[in-house]
Amino acid sequence: MPASPRPQPMAEAMTSASATQPGATFSSAAPLSAMILALLKAELRLALRRGESVLITLVVPPLLLLFFGLVDLMPVPADRRADFLVPGILALAIMSTAMVSTGIATAFERYYKVLKRLGASPLPRVGLMAAKIGSVLVIEVIQAALIVGVAVVVLGWRPTGISAMTPLVLVLGTAAFGGLGLLMAGALRAEATLAVANGLYLAFLLLGGIVFPTSHLGPWLTGIAALLPSTALAETLRAVLGGAGDPSLTSWLVLLAWAVVAPTAAALTFRWE
Repeated sequence: MPASPRPQPMAEAMTSASATQPGATFSSAAPLSAMILALLKAELRLALRRGESVLITLVVPPLLLLFFGLVDLMPVPADRRADFLVPGILALAIMSTAMVSTGIATAFERYYKVLKRLGASPLPRVGLMAAKIGSVLVIEVIQAALIVGVAVVVLGWRPTGISAMTPLVLVLGTAAFGGLGLLMAGALRAEATLAVANGLYLAFLLLGGIVFPTSHLGPWLTGIAALLPSTALAETLRAVLGGAGDPSLTSWLVLLAWAVVAPTAAALTFRWE
């Protein structure tokens, strides 16, 4: 079970954001952008202090890349293995950070009444979501550097052509999985969020085209897998990174749908306590 979030950095973030504005008083609210930035910094500090968060976001994805890249377990030719794995592991990294780590941490912040204190501040729900997803994007930059570095140095991966659409795909994936994590955290008890987030992580890992092609799942499971956000993100990343031709319209539409529906549902249903 993850360590309980410390409330002090969160509260201090909101207080400092208001106090640093010229002429601000405790009864006057800071601009929304200042509150979001202050909370984003606090989120990053907390994420890097949680050992289990660092493990699942910065250690596990590169290790999985090394294991499946060096051990002959995949139904993919050895010379194409890195082209298949790198986008899939990038999708896994986004999933672990945006959905699992953020979702569980936020759920326990609700449990320990940290979010109740934020709810009494001028920060709206959209501001909380923006700060959390912003901190996720920063961590994902570090993840991408680690994964690509391991792929290039150890596996000899050389992308055949990186599309200008790659940042858009990463942002859509972050919005989709971040929305799922916040949806669980805002609607379920902390213990339920912990169980559901880890269950979805395993399901997406096994069925979402991360390390094994969905074509090997059989026709029934393949149809279900095509609708999963992990499958859409992994396949779109493979296309924009040059390993699988042009991305299919279905993958784009599924990814876009999850990126819109999940955060919207989280914003509408999120409860501070």
